[in-house]
This record gives sequence, structure tokens and C-alpha cells, in this order.
Amino acid sequence: MDILALTNSENQQNSFVVILKEKYGNRRLPVVIGGFEAQAIALSLQDIKPNRPMTHDLFKESLIALEVYLMEVIISDLQEAIFYATLVYLKPDGSILEVDSRTSDALALAVRFGASIYANAKVLDEAAIAVEGEGVTEEVPMPQPGSPLSSYTTKELEHLLEEALAGEDYEKAAQIRDELKRRSEKS
Repeated sequence: MDILALTNSENQQNSFVVILKEKYGNRRLPVVIGGFEAQAIALSLQDIKPNRPMTHDLFKESLIALEVYLMEVIISDLQEAIFYATLVYLKPDGSILEVDSRTSDALALAVRFGASIYANAKVLDEAAIAVEGEGVTEEVPMPQPGSPLSSYTTKELEHLLEEALAGEDYEKAAQIRDELKRRSEKS
């Protein structure tokens, strides 16, 4: 997966959403993260070097000094809307070390090491949003803005989902996806 975007969360104050994109697919995975981790990811993506090392930079340099290298990050689980990640390190003796991590920290380290980012199929099936082609759909009358998602018809929700994805509002798209999934599980 690649980091596609980093944006403010509209629903959670002082939070951000990092959008991960499948390299060889059409799904996006929105992950809510804290402000500190968002800043750490943004600085590294923009190749901005602070005057003094930030926590993730210090951790990276410490690992390199010990000849331990981050090979990949795996978003391994999703439980009660919380993502879990595993850091996969290569040790000096050639052995592999796996360490449990918060997903936000794992992503901040991945961008620093240039490590690959993966997500388990189960996580993608549960939380990813499929982005279809750029086609235009028929006009659908919409209920009043601010109405709860449960008040929308399935067709209206599908239209809202397309609009949210087109506008890159992945957090709203995730909420709509969850409502559609809830409905499909009921039927």
C-alpha cells in the first residue's frame, strides 16, 4: 500500500486521517491517527528535517546504529475500530523480528525507512473503500443535509459514497460504507 493522502479529521478533534491506497487494486484504507504522528508522517513525506530529531527519527537512528532495519509494516488486525500493526525487522544475524505497534507509529517509521506497507486481506475486506471508475451516475434526490445515514435509501447512500470518494472525503466514505455494510448484513 502507498500513502495517498493525509488530511484533517472532520469528526474527531485533533485527529487526522491517513489514506492508504492499494498498489495493485482500487481500494483505499482510511486510518485515523493523532496529530503528533500525522506531523511525523508529513515531515518525512515532505523530506523536512527538524533541527533536533523527533521521536520517530531518534528511533530510526537507534535501530540503524544497532544494525536493525525495518523491512515492512503490516496492518494486521482491526478490532472495535482500532487498527493493529506489526513491524517486521531484519536483525544483524539475518533473522526476522516482529514487533506489535500502533498503526500510526508503524506508518511514521515506514516512511522513514522506505519500508513496504501491507494490510491483511481481512482488514481490507472490513475497512477499505473500493474506488470505482470516474463514471457519472444518474441524479438521485437527496434527503436534507445533516440527516443520519440511516435515513437515506441504499441508492442514496451509494450516490453519497461516490460523491465522497470523488471529493476525497474518505472519512465520510468510510461512514457510508459502514452503513451500507450494516444493511447488507441484515438482509
